[in-house]
Formats: sequence, C-alpha cells, structure tokens
Amino acid sequence: MARWLLHILIISSLHLVSLSSQQETRFVYEGFSSQEDLYLDASAKVLPKGLLQLTNDSDHKIGRAFYKKPIQFSSFSTHFVCALVPKPGKEGGHGLTFLVSSSLDFSHAQDSRFLGAFNASANGSQALAVELDTIWNPEYKDTKGRNHVGIDVNNPVSVAVAPASYYSDKKGRNENMTLLSGKPIHVWVDYDGTMLSVWIAPLKVQKPSRPLLSQPISLSKIFPNSSKLFVGFSAATGNAVSGHYILWWSFSTGRGSPHGLDISKLPKVPHPKAPRKNLPPWIIALVVCVAVAVLAFLAGVYVRRRKKYSEVSETWEKEFDAHRFSYKSLYKATKGFSKDEFLGKGGFGEVYRGDLSQGREIAVKRVLHNGDEGVKQFVAEVVSMECLKHRNLVPLFGYCRRKRELLLVSEYMPNGSLDEHLFDETKPVLPWSQRLVVVKGIASALWYLHTAADQVVLHRDVKASNIMLDAEFNGRLGDFGMARFHDHGGDAATTAAVGTVGYMAPELITMGASTATDVYAFGVFMLEVACGRRPVEPQLQPEKRHMIKWVCECWKKDALLDATDPRLGDEFSPEEVEMVMKLGLLCSNIVPESRPTMEQVVLYLNNNLPLPDFSPYTVGIGTFAPVLVDAASLVVSSASWSWSAPSMSSSSANHSPYAGQSTDQPWGQTIETKNSLHIVSEAEKPKTQTF
Repeated sequence: MARWLLHILIISSLHLVSLSSQQETRFVYEGFSSQEDLYLDASAKVLPKGLLQLTNDSDHKIGRAFYKKPIQFSSFSTHFVCALVPKPGKEGGHGLTFLVSSSLDFSHAQDSRFLGAFNASANGSQALAVELDTIWNPEYKDTKGRNHVGIDVNNPVSVAVAPASYYSDKKGRNENMTLLSGKPIHVWVDYDGTMLSVWIAPLKVQKPSRPLLSQPISLSKIFPNSSKLFVGFSAATGNAVSGHYILWWSFSTGRGSPHGLDISKLPKVPHPKAPRKNLPPWIIALVVCVAVAVLAFLAGVYVRRRKKYSEVSETWEKEFDAHRFSYKSLYKATKGFSKDEFLGKGGFGEVYRGDLSQGREIAVKRVLHNGDEGVKQFVAEVVSMECLKHRNLVPLFGYCRRKRELLLVSEYMPNGSLDEHLFDETKPVLPWSQRLVVVKGIASALWYLHTAADQVVLHRDVKASNIMLDAEFNGRLGDFGMARFHDHGGDAATTAAVGTVGYMAPELITMGASTATDVYAFGVFMLEVACGRRPVEPQLQPEKRHMIKWVCECWKKDALLDATDPRLGDEFSPEEVEMVMKLGLLCSNIVPESRPTMEQVVLYLNNNLPLPDFSPYTVGIGTFAPVLVDAASLVVSSASWSWSAPSMSSSSANHSPYAGQSTDQPWGQTIETKNSLHIVSEAEKPKTQTF
C-alpha cells in the first residue's frame, strides 16, 4: 500500500514539474515603438509613429517580423490589426500571413506567390500560416478567387479557404469585405489544441460570434521535432505590389484572452498618392487659354468695379476738413441708387433714401457740377454747414465727389416736405397748430443763422418746399445749395440775384442779398402756410392772383380771415392766424428798413413782443413788386409773364429734396443770374425789354 502511494506522489510531482515548465506567455504591441523583442527580417521595419511595415509599395520585396523569443504552448489566442494598401495605378499585390514557425531561418522562402514564407517545392518549410491573400493562384487550389482567407500548412496550398467576409450579428448574415482596401482590419486566430479558428472584421466591428474558418489542426504533427515555436508575420510582393502594415498585435498562450484594444490610439496608415500623368500638349494649351480668359474676365470685372466706385479727390479738399463718404458706402446704402429708394427729382438732381451700416437713415442728393472753383466753394460751404447745429435745421453729415457729380449726405426726414402737406390733396390736412409749430421752428432757425452761428448765413431760398418734416412733424430748414456765408459785421458781397420767383425781395437787384431778403422770403412763406396757396397763381382772377396783394385787400375789407386756407375749416385760432398773416405782410414789406429782424419775428410769434402799429395802408405793405429778371431771354413781371428759353444757372430748385414739384411755372422756379434785373411794380407794364 505504501509503495502504491509513493508511486502516485512521484507521478504527481513529475506532472507539476511539466506544468511549471509551460508558463503562460502574454505580450501586446500598442504601437511598435520598441524593437527589443522583435526580430525584423528583409525589408520589415518600424516606422517613426509606431507602425510596423512589412513591405512598402515596391515590387519583389519580402518582409518578416517575429516575436524574438521562442514560445512553448499547446494553445494560443492572438488578435492583430493590419492594413493592406494598394498602390495607385497598379494591380493589387500578394497578401500577408500570420505565421507559426519552428525557425527564423527563411532562406528557402520566395517572394511573389509564396507570401515570403514558402517556396515552389515546399522543401524546408515547416510552418503554419493564416493568409490574407489578394491574388488568385489556381495552381494552389485557390477556388475562392482573389480576396480570400486561408489556412496553410508547410506550403501555400490552403487546407481551408473562404472568401473574405464576417458574420454580422445585427443582420444575421455574412457581410463581404475587401482586404486590399487600405483600411485597417481586425484578425483573430484561436487554437485550443485541436481546432484552429479564424475571424476577420472591419475596424469598428466587434469580434463576430461565428468564425470565418475552423480547421482541425495538430501542432505536434506539423512540428514533430520542436517544443518551442516562433510567432510573427510575413508578406511579399511580386510584380503586383501592395503595402503591408501591422498596426497593433496581442498574443497569449493557454486559455488567456488577448489584451483589449483602443482603436483611437492606432497609428495612421500611409496611402501613397497616384503618380502624375503628363498631359497632352493640346490639353495644356486649352487650360492656358481658359486661364487667360478667366484672368481677363476677372481683370475686366475689377476695372469695371473700380470705375463703378471711382471718386475724384484733390489735395485742396483736405484743408476744409469735411467728412467725406466713400461712393461705395453710399452706393450700398441706397441699394445702388435703386428706384425703390428714390425720393424725388428736381433741378438740383435726384434724392435717394439710404441706410448706413451703423443703422442710420440718410438722404443722398446727387448734384451735377461744372468747374473746379464751384466745387471748391461747394466743399467750403459743406464744411460751414457741418458746423451749424440747430434743432430746426436738416443735419448735414458730409459729402462725396465722383467725376462731375457731387453727393450731399443729410439726415433722412420721413415725412417729406411741408410743400407736399400744403398742396398735395392726397396727403392729410396739416392742422393749424402743427403749421404754427413749423413756422416758429423755421423762424428760430433763421434767427440762429443770422445771429448765433459762427458766421452770418444767408439761406437765400426760404420756401415751403425747402422745409422738411421730421418724424414728429417738426419743421427743418434744408437745401443750402444757394446759401452764402460772411463774417458778422461784414458784407455778403453777392454779385448774383438768386432765389425763387415770388419769394425774392425787390432790392436784390440793387443791394444784393442780406438778412432782410431772407426775412422777406420768410414773410411770403408765412402767408403761404396760412393761406394754403402759392405766392403767384396766374390762373386765378386778377384780384386774387398775387397772394401778398390779395391778403392786404382782405385786411382792408376787415375780412382778413377770408384769405385763410379753406382746408383748415374752422379748426384754427383766428387770433393766431391773423397775427401770422399780419406778420407775413410786415416781413414782406417792399421797404427793407421797415422789415423786422428774425429775432423780433421770433418774439412776435411767441407773443413775447406785440406787433408794431401798422395798417394795410402803411407804405410798403401789400405792394407786390416782383423781381424782373432780364437774362438774355428771361422776362418775369407782375403785369406780363413771359418765360422763353431762360438763360440761368440753377443751383437749387423749388422741389422738395424728397419729392418733385413742377417747374413749368415761373413763380416756382429757383433762379440765379448775374445779368441785369429790375423791379416792375403793380402799376407798371413793360413795353419793351432790352437784353
């Protein structure tokens, strides 16, 4: 009995010694940064970023890489990621293999069809290979054509072969794969001591539940004289070439499972670029012609664009220090001066509404000009007007010059001109209270221009069409196209009589412009607002034809309110209307010295000063004495209106800057002349006129 127990102990000890000699081996290459445990043969090498390259895209190359230490095992599991990269313009070459070999001596192996592991005679080969083949070799019984997976024993004739595919657990069927795609591929190989199983799958797919190949294998029969074996990879190219790369590799003996893989850390697979092909000369010539045509077109567009936005700028403009807008910014603000933004047209040109990039609304007036001296004076006046700050003036922002065109930029007045609201029957009637506010505002503005501004400013064209209405219907005096500036205490030194017929003071021909001539025009303007009619209307009966005379006649009849705008109805204050009419007659007195100053006018309108004692019979009151313009062929008189081929320079117009007004009638036309003028009184009729 004791002898039998001793026998059992001896056998058990020998078994434990055998087990201890077969220690488990595990390793993983998460990037082949170290070559200490690798045996690299032929063209195999580790690239700088941790990629194991077996062969590049050159022909007739062999590359092998093995774990340097021999391993004793009866079972194993391995998992690796590889990539087979085709060369552009070339037929895809031979594949690669996972090898189990008894030796690292492969001097007998050949390239091309033998995957760098075997030769044609199979002599000297003692190896187990799992091949990823991309060439069809019918002499080696490749019944599945190119793009297949096989298991080889000691020669390239596969003992088991299947088309490259994987079982999709989601779809419940096999999905085809292309080995020579250049994309990373998973390969799993498991051997349990009797059965060798192989799986493949795309990089982002987990290990399938069903293997692609399973083949009974006995390692002891393949390697009868070897207890320790080498594991690694082999690849070769022939005339058909490919690049072969291993990105990651895990191996373990026994029943252990391979190491987990983080695909985000895998190195990038290089992809060679297609070689350049020499183009035929005719294609090169065609490309050159097309390129020249495109360049010429682009140059034409550039020149046209430059011309489209071209401006005129001279060094003398800098001395005025006026804000200058670019033409491009105004072009974009007005949407290319489109019809949708058009506000009005007159003798001065055209006016458009615009939106600057800062969100500010503007009005852009386009004026044609002649001569540099006129432009120089224009820019100087722009500078002066920029300095004028009053709540009842239309703010001027700046200007722009382009060829023979000047552009004035001012604040946009959303309610247009007072002229529209007085005479356009499609507009709502402007109530008397609002009209009075406008009159007081314009009076305040003229007082500022005459006394409070840095220089005396003579507007020279006060009338309803030059009075703009802002969003709250406050009056704003605009259109300074004929304004003149001079120092306080100095002389205006104007040589031309300018203004609008019906608003021009008679002394313009002898004394020139002055603050008193602005007062005269303002007086006519007040009567225009109260009566709702124009200064002269020839189509009416003679006694009503001239507004100043007619208002005075109504006063003589003690029926002054009969001259009131009938559109007002009874919605007005009789006292206020009478005061405005009498003040209008006082301001339009034919005797300049009898007119009040604008400061006095403001005091009268605000009831801070009573009107002076005067009557409709006072000298100069109610006398209509229009300026007769004799300018080559222009004759205007109160007794005989004649208007033929006028020779004049129109530096402004009777039009609202935002809305047009007919210029067919002489009493609405703004004129400027340096030729002879004289006054024709109501009783005088010119018999002949010398030019």
